[in-house]
Amino acid sequence: MKSLIIAAPQSGSGKTTVTIGIMEVLKLRGLRVAPFKVGPDFIDPGYHRLVTGRPSINLDGWMCGPAFVRETFSLHAEDTDIAVIEGVMGLFDGFGGRSEEGSTAQIAKLTGAPVVLVVNARGQARSVAALVRGFAFFDPDVRLAGVIFNNVGSDSHARILREAMEAAEPALPVIGCIPADDRLDIPSRHLGLVTAEENRLPAHFLDHLVNVIKESLDLGLLWSVADSPGPAAGTSLNLPTAAGSEPVRIGVARDEAFCFVYEDNLRMLAAAGAEIVPFSPLRDAGLPADLQGLYLPGGYPELFAGELAANLPMKEAIALAAADGMPVYAECGGFMYLTEGLVPLQGPIEATHRFVGVFPVTTRMLPRRKALGYREIELAGESVIGGPGMVARGHEFHYSEISEMPAGIERLFRVRRGSVELGMEGYRVRNCLGSYLHLHFGSCPELAVHFVEHCRNYQRQEQ
Repeated sequence: MKSLIIAAPQSGSGKTTVTIGIMEVLKLRGLRVAPFKVGPDFIDPGYHRLVTGRPSINLDGWMCGPAFVRETFSLHAEDTDIAVIEGVMGLFDGFGGRSEEGSTAQIAKLTGAPVVLVVNARGQARSVAALVRGFAFFDPDVRLAGVIFNNVGSDSHARILREAMEAAEPALPVIGCIPADDRLDIPSRHLGLVTAEENRLPAHFLDHLVNVIKESLDLGLLWSVADSPGPAAGTSLNLPTAAGSEPVRIGVARDEAFCFVYEDNLRMLAAAGAEIVPFSPLRDAGLPADLQGLYLPGGYPELFAGELAANLPMKEAIALAAADGMPVYAECGGFMYLTEGLVPLQGPIEATHRFVGVFPVTTRMLPRRKALGYREIELAGESVIGGPGMVARGHEFHYSEISEMPAGIERLFRVRRGSVELGMEGYRVRNCLGSYLHLHFGSCPELAVHFVEHCRNYQRQEQ
């Protein structure tokens, strides 16, 4: 199995387009491609899955730690021909300015995968050699194996770029020069690219992308610089499991409105004894039969607020399940769906789309980003995902806020950003826990075990 990391000096360089183009070309050649994404991103993995037909797995050294990164990389790359990892932001960007934690560079070291740097060459000529040389020597433990220039203006522009690299870094190959092409743009919105659930990448887009990749890149050279992972990638963990032999059925919301979920969270729930049962709050007339728990992940409920509000049988089923004491875990968009409703951007309170109503607050969309960044939580009390003192890590990114939560609603998360205390979050009503945070169960595998155990206890009570 070979491996490759597609990185860049900064966001907006074209990593995602280049990554899915390379994945599509490799797949068309009959190769089994294992897709990965560095960092807490949910949108890019959707495009990876669309192209490869396999779930794309997030690799994050800050949220999950080195041992879990190695374990999940080895597990999900097993029985494939090549692992293609898309980086995050710039190659060395991560949790802070002094540490490599959370960066693509850290993942390169943990997986042993070589790095191909995608450089946006628009507005640059010989200066690209200085930029690439700086990235090549910044950290000698990161293997920079080649460079791809994107947004190249002409054949003469490409010639200058190649000459500059040959003069400055002759040992670092230029794998190709991709011309500027508006037809390769993927639509964006406030949280990043439009999701793959909404933008299915039409055949003419993929055909054109494949032709551009074939014509612009030396695919033989790309294959030769891809390398087998180093010995560090072989570590495996013994993940905890919940007591009990019979699986519990956990309904997981998965549709266009709720598509932000870490695949490893679902894997760890299954390993702990859960049967994952997908359902759609948008289209289904009710919950699947015989559930013992609900997991409502994030997404874009604000884009489908009218449809979600109109699905009265689904809202009633979820409200009844929560009132009955069924364990429910909701994060970000899922948490918004459990509030009383959503007030549109700049809309009056009378325009509120009525949601499930478990939490006695409304959610209002904002014109600017409300929160972004890594978060660490410590549980202050017993909940469906764990007890007092348990620590977990995740990420927060949203353009909405809730009205003031009544003082009688319990807060269970002590939230930190680095050394900065951010106050209490994580709200509980009966066995329903809601939060704006996306927690990665890889940061604390016991989270999955606790949730499954609570679901099993609920199953016993029902019986």
